[in-house]
Amino acid sequence: MPEITDIRTKPLQTVAYILLPVLIGLTVICYLFWKEFDPHIFTHVSFSLKTTTFVAIAVIFMLGRDAGLIWRYRKISGNTLSWWQAIRVNILCEFTSAVTPSAVGGSSLIVVFLNKEGINAGRSTAMMFASLFLDELFFVIAIPIILISISIPELFGTTTILSKSIMNLFFLVYMLIVIWTLILYTGLFKKPEWIRDSLNKIFKIKILKRWKKQVSELGDNLVVSSHAIGKKPFSFWVSAFGATAFSWASRFLVVNALLLAFSPVTGKQLLAFGRQFILWIVMTVSPTPGGSGFSEYMFSQYYADFFPIAGTALVIAFIWRIITYYLYLAIGVCVIPGWLKKR
Repeated sequence: MPEITDIRTKPLQTVAYILLPVLIGLTVICYLFWKEFDPHIFTHVSFSLKTTTFVAIAVIFMLGRDAGLIWRYRKISGNTLSWWQAIRVNILCEFTSAVTPSAVGGSSLIVVFLNKEGINAGRSTAMMFASLFLDELFFVIAIPIILISISIPELFGTTTILSKSIMNLFFLVYMLIVIWTLILYTGLFKKPEWIRDSLNKIFKIKILKRWKKQVSELGDNLVVSSHAIGKKPFSFWVSAFGATAFSWASRFLVVNALLLAFSPVTGKQLLAFGRQFILWIVMTVSPTPGGSGFSEYMFSQYYADFFPIAGTALVIAFIWRIITYYLYLAIGVCVIPGWLKKR
């Protein structure tokens, strides 16, 4: 993963990191187009007033997603961050997410970004753990609601939409998220020292020793974070969680807007929304930067039953990625160099 300062010191390497996810995504899309090409696809993908309106709504939903995160950064910083600083941190985190594997994400460097905005290392670390906890808690709470609201056969579809192995992977990753959320909860609010000591003991096992130093630092930071932010009132966490839920819901509603723009199937909006949870959970294990390639393929398969002609979902997947992914690459490239020069 590139350090943020590499943009100045290693420009060619930085360009490579930016182009790699773009090339992966476009390669997958081109391959799938070649494999599934049907000229009738484009008779179902036309830009009328309706489609233009709903594409614009999709962009608004994505802006709503950013607004939720910016609001959350302000909230958990105790309004220490100005609105513009919170916007900058959000852009930097999104850019980092776009050029690193999904499992790494932008949260891994949020301490660096916040520290450069004038927040000390202790508070920055606390904000990182608070952000992680809120994101994971959203999925822990929301996914059971989705599973209750939508039947599993309908949610996961047939094997042509999502294989049984992917379904098993989803439940495995979800259980890991639940465990990680419990660790964060215990560490932030209950017994941070116990979590730290337990992790240190576990990572003394020979097969895990290579990560012992990193885990030890993680445990120490968790203890610091607990003292800094774990004693916040319940109302603080309700407000911060509300911003988190608003942000994730807005992100997922981008797909609903695009389906309303291009799909003749308009009566399955809850199903379309619910499938976003499956897609994003599975994407967390993608080894490619920002899930590039994998996400385009999964979207085209997972939403294929919303379109009468095979391959139409692939066109929509490309538009979806422009709004939710490629746009952040472009904005990040514009913002980061100037941000570094001022520091």
